[in-house]
Amino acid sequence: MAKNQRISATDRAARIPSIVIVGGGAGGLHLATRLADTVGRRGLADIVLVDRYPTHFWKPLLHEAASGHRDPASHTIEYAAQARLYGFRFVQGELQRVDRTRRVVTLGAVLDGDGAPVLPERELPYDELVLAVGSVTNFFNVPGAAEHALPLENLGQAEDFRRKFLAACMKADHQAQANPTLPVQRIFINVIGAGATGVELAAALRQAVAPLTKYRFRSLIAERDVCIRLIEGAPRILPALHERVSDQALAQLRRMNIEVSTGVRISEVTHDAIMTATGDRLSADMTIWAAGVAGPAMLKQIGDIALNRSNQVIVTDTLQTPDDPHIYAFGDCAACRLEGRGILPPRAQVAHQQALYLGRAFARRLSGKDVSAFKFHDAGTVVSFGQAGAVYQIDFGSRARSLIVDGLVAIGLYKFLYRKHLFGLHGTKRTLLQSLGDWLQSHNRPTVKLH
Repeated sequence: MAKNQRISATDRAARIPSIVIVGGGAGGLHLATRLADTVGRRGLADIVLVDRYPTHFWKPLLHEAASGHRDPASHTIEYAAQARLYGFRFVQGELQRVDRTRRVVTLGAVLDGDGAPVLPERELPYDELVLAVGSVTNFFNVPGAAEHALPLENLGQAEDFRRKFLAACMKADHQAQANPTLPVQRIFINVIGAGATGVELAAALRQAVAPLTKYRFRSLIAERDVCIRLIEGAPRILPALHERVSDQALAQLRRMNIEVSTGVRISEVTHDAIMTATGDRLSADMTIWAAGVAGPAMLKQIGDIALNRSNQVIVTDTLQTPDDPHIYAFGDCAACRLEGRGILPPRAQVAHQQALYLGRAFARRLSGKDVSAFKFHDAGTVVSFGQAGAVYQIDFGSRARSLIVDGLVAIGLYKFLYRKHLFGLHGTKRTLLQSLGDWLQSHNRPTVKLH
């Protein structure tokens, strides 16, 4: 469609409604697949998925990609292939702005690797717009953090960290070989934020070092030469979970030779260190920021849509914006407040349940039926320490009534989460075949990527 072409009410009435979903993360891709396989196949709606990238990678696995434990090439989903299989349309581009009056979104140009335009800026009409654009790292205005700390928002950043990690190991290994009589120059990796993401990343990095020193960097001793610090501003790690879970996780991390510091506020980040509020200087070859998230800045470009302090879209209990019933938001970018729970946290299971809800809600609306409010059912939280195990917590109405399990049960629950995601996208047969392929490949390669 030409950039400034007008869309009349007559034009809209002459075609089936268009549901445009912006963001192909865990929730957005699941919703597009589900709607296309239901209302789309029945000709009740045209389903369009928009994302700035051509492929999908499940965000909770980014720490495994960053540490090299999971090869992204084997776990990405091509949006175009998924669209062809299930019957929705995929349009590549980044959301720039929304014209609510005309019900049109503007997508930015798509550039090639050299910065040359492949696709121009375009307009895309919608009848119903669903925002599932996820979140970005919240640096909380800490000086130097945005410039020198690495976020972990997407696969590109995970791969960037892995390359820098390998380069630091290669440099230290070369120096050790060239000067065997001198002390090895230690590698310092600081992980800021000890929520689930930070804890899992620190554990994955520690377990990646040993095979790297075995296969490539033989002059390094894993636990001596690579220092991994986990730094948390709250009084304990995993502050959103039960104290017992926090204590178990802390004990496990220390057994893995990970330095854990709590109650530490970061005042500045530089290219080779972090400064604490008490004036301490901690050396850093790499600093990863996992201390908080916020809604993407481009949400401010949607005129008159209410946002909270974290730049999330405020939504009602039907996941619609109070300002415009034709705009929905869910997942990390939405501030969904449920009675007795406050705002739901940015977790994969929240986005998954909201995607299921919206799939049913759109089907009912297109059939002229009433839609009930969204209800969240907490399935618990599982935190993985990789080969060292996992811990799982579920609350039954209150923190005082919590079930906490670890060992094989928790490990099994963690592995099932990704399979559950794939079941929703591919169905049982394809997911089982992929799982079998992953298992076979795992017996024919090192436990981490070596390059």
